[in-house]
Amino acid sequence: MKHQGLTREKRTQKDYSIAFKLRIVSQVENGDYTYKQAQKEYGIQGKSTVLVWLRRYGNLEWSKPKLHT
Repeated sequence: MKHQGLTREKRTQKDYSIAFKLRIVSQVENGDYTYKQAQKEYGIQGKSTVLVWLRRYGNLEWSKPKLHT
């Protein structure tokens, strides 16, 4: 018996509309999702894709975390 697995189509940044990106950013900034939850919920494959959107389109400070001493 041959095993048939589901294959995911790889996506690029170009596949996501600006409206989709802004919706994700808004949901993360409003606290509806963490960026990792949003990534999983919407099937975004890139590990840092949502973070890039947050830095580019978001209203909050999303630079690298600062170490507190």
